[in-house]
Amino acid sequence: MKTIYHKADSRGSADHGWLNTHFSFSFADYYNPERIHFGALRVLNDDTIAAGEGFGTHPHDNMEIITIPLSGDLEHKDNMGNSGVIRHGEIQVMSAGTGIQHSEFNHNKNQELKLLQIWVYPNKKNVEPRYDQISIKDFEKENDLFQIVSPNKNDKGVWIHQDAWFYLGNLKQAWTGEYVLKGNNHGVYVFVINGKITIENQELNMRDALGISETKEFKIKAESDSRILLIEVPMNIN
Repeated sequence: MKTIYHKADSRGSADHGWLNTHFSFSFADYYNPERIHFGALRVLNDDTIAAGEGFGTHPHDNMEIITIPLSGDLEHKDNMGNSGVIRHGEIQVMSAGTGIQHSEFNHNKNQELKLLQIWVYPNKKNVEPRYDQISIKDFEKENDLFQIVSPNKNDKGVWIHQDAWFYLGNLKQAWTGEYVLKGNNHGVYVFVINGKITIENQELNMRDALGISETKEFKIKAESDSRILLIEVPMNIN
């Protein structure tokens, strides 16, 4: 088993007043040659957006973009005709493909918005752009891992153009479990949203992360009530 430990306070960061953000991988003005990506996982940004503020219209292409609100409500509008609000308990996905233009704002005027935005390299280029938004409340589980992203259109959760699987876990203290990787030459990036866990004797606290590869499985223990995100991706990308 090969691991790479990313302590929360070792991430890149930027404070623009209206936006306070932390970067798990090189992004914008933050560049770390040892943190360009983890396999097909290119971006994991931990954003706090001030009330009523946000990102004006901007472009993306050839990237799978997943957004998970942690608290608050995200207002979205794009040039495909989609507009609406993504709330805590929902998940948004965009296949940028040949190109999209969109804006993202904090929908609320009296509270900040916290979200994770994740970019994954696609396994197909120049696909037709696509948007989806769903609630995960119907299949969310307590004290277990539950799937929110996969490559399969018929699975629960959203799907993307990559052999990647995302799981969330709402875990009670002392929970133990095992994660079995789905693909050969895959790795898993485990990100602790809240709480404290241990993976194979490595302790991870709030916003710490551990990249795991060259193994078929690994064990997880919740040292306190915890919420975690697991992202399984191919480690070899073209």
